[in-house]
Amino acid sequence: MKKIIAFAGSNSKNSINKQLATYVANQINGVEIKVLDLNDFELHLYGIDYENDYGIPENAQKFLDEIKSSDGIVLSLAEHNGAYSTVFKNLFDWMSRIDGKLWSDKPMLLMATSPGGRGGATVLEMAKARFSFMGGNIIAYFSLPSFTQNFSADGVIDESLKQELNSAISKFEKAI
Repeated sequence: MKKIIAFAGSNSKNSINKQLATYVANQINGVEIKVLDLNDFELHLYGIDYENDYGIPENAQKFLDEIKSSDGIVLSLAEHNGAYSTVFKNLFDWMSRIDGKLWSDKPMLLMATSPGGRGGATVLEMAKARFSFMGGNIIAYFSLPSFTQNFSADGVIDESLKQELNSAISKFEKAI
């Protein structure tokens, strides 16, 4: 059975991006799902002096091992001031020191959501542009605007957004 990992680019205990990533991962048929929480992979703030003095932290390698041992990635990015959250960027930086192609060409369903009307569109565009240089194989992407109005325990409420998400999930399923 194929194994996918799902996670949010956030360390919020109530992350709406983690809710979205977990929901979407559970819509994928015939896979084993492992939901990762960035809080389980605490890392010192990246800096070359720290790396020279102490090396690469074990948690960066552990997270990278999760990526490498998976058959696909479901990632929903939080947007902080139009960019990645600090916790995600720090993890991303540490992993890139181990392997510059850290996404290992794994099929990826890349998403973002936010409480606002743009749904994390800025960070999603940033990631789409950057990840391909880092071994990212983005099969599909999806942005969910106005999370609290468009998402419930049953999933995406708005029909057009639901169709768009289902299309992205279908593309991802075929790729893994």
